[in-house]
This record gives sequence, structure tokens and C-alpha cells, in this order.
Amino acid sequence: MLDILYRDAFMVAINKPPGLLVHRTALDRHETQFAVQLLRDQLGQRVWPVHRLDRGTSGVLVFALDPASAHALAEQFAQHAPNKHYVALVRGHPAAAGEIDHPLRRVDDAIDPRAAREGADPVEAQPAQTRYRRLATVELPVAVDRYPTSRYALVEARPLTGRTHQIRRHMNHIAHPVIGDSTHGKGVHNRYFASAWGANRLLLACIHMHIRHPVTGDAIVLNSDPGEDFHRLAGAFGWGPLEALLADA
Repeated sequence: MLDILYRDAFMVAINKPPGLLVHRTALDRHETQFAVQLLRDQLGQRVWPVHRLDRGTSGVLVFALDPASAHALAEQFAQHAPNKHYVALVRGHPAAAGEIDHPLRRVDDAIDPRAAREGADPVEAQPAQTRYRRLATVELPVAVDRYPTSRYALVEARPLTGRTHQIRRHMNHIAHPVIGDSTHGKGVHNRYFASAWGANRLLLACIHMHIRHPVTGDAIVLNSDPGEDFHRLAGAFGWGPLEALLADA
């Protein structure tokens, strides 16, 4: 059963687990489970996805329950109106806070990205901005890469635009890739967290979303737990209860 965070006659929000696709794509024809299908079966009615989360990302995911609400909610996301907060575990110790302003070329999950390298016309980059804030750091006495110790940090990220894989690509751009990111991250650190800490997921979760109701216009605040891996690592790294770290995120 999917964890329902909010539901009324017009919309529903869930805490999407990591590894679950929102809907079918051309690159995942072999998959048999999707959030759209599972939620439809759970509620016993049709649902309309109005935005997306990457397959590996967990957290707040919103659906409409009728076409008019779908249009109203989709317009909010098209205008980057919802205020979204993510938490991520990244390699290294980034600055205490910052804003990444780095244009990103469009990525279509339904198209093999390798095709773009084989004669396709270049796609113009789109403006993209992400604010981030460092929440906690750790330095482990383990030579994962070329240094005798390995540094990691927990960060809060707020995308001001909505480009595909934006947080993952932006954190990689500043040399602090998200742990568990097989596309934009660094394999040696991903493998270390999988083998040493049992963390086999992308360590990125949408934990807060502020959105307007599609009919009333009232403000709705949606919160979700980032998942057991985050809690376990926070304890192992001496950061204390994760709830305290995220209280002001």
C-alpha cells in the first residue's frame, strides 16, 4: 500500500518509495509496477499525475483526481510555484549555503540519452537554479577514493526551477554528487555506501512541499519522511535524530 499524505475529492499526495516509476517510459518497458497504476488500484479511481519524481527519488508526489484539478495543479508546477524541499546525502563538504545557477539541457527519460551523441541536433540549455544548505557533515577514516579519509554531508536542496534530474545534476556540477546516483554520481562512493552501510538507493528525498489547492486556492503543506536509510545513517554518523536536523528544512 502506498503511504497517503493527503487526500480530498480533488487531489491526493503520496510518499513515493525509492525505485518506483511514476509512469511507464520507453526505457523501462520491462517494469510492471508504476505509482499511477498502484494508486489507481488502491483508491479504486483514476488518478492524473501532475508532476514527477525521478525513479530513485522518494517523497512527496501529487496527483489530481479529475481533469480540471489536473490542469490547475499542472499549471502550478509549470510555473515553478510549489515550494519544494529535498534532503540529500552528498560526497564532500559543500559550502554552508549557496545557490547554483547553471543552465541544464533538456533530458527526456523516454529517449535513450546516448542518441543525443549520435548526430542529433544540440538542445539549448534552459535556466536552472537550486538553493542548498548544509545540515550536517562527517569525515570517515576510510580511503574510499584517492584520499585517506572520506567526507560526506547532509544537505537541504530547494529547486527554484523544475528541470529533469536538476538537484542531481546541480550537485554534481559543484563536485558534490548525491550518493547512490548511478547517472550523475561517482560509482566508488555509491558502492561503498551499498557495501558498508547497506544503502542501495539514491539518497535523495522530497520531504516538504507547499502547494495551492486546485479548487479553493488554500495553502497545503505536505510532509514526508525521507526513509529508513537516512535515519540509520544519521545515527551512525553521530548527527542525532534526523527530525531535529530537518526541523527547519
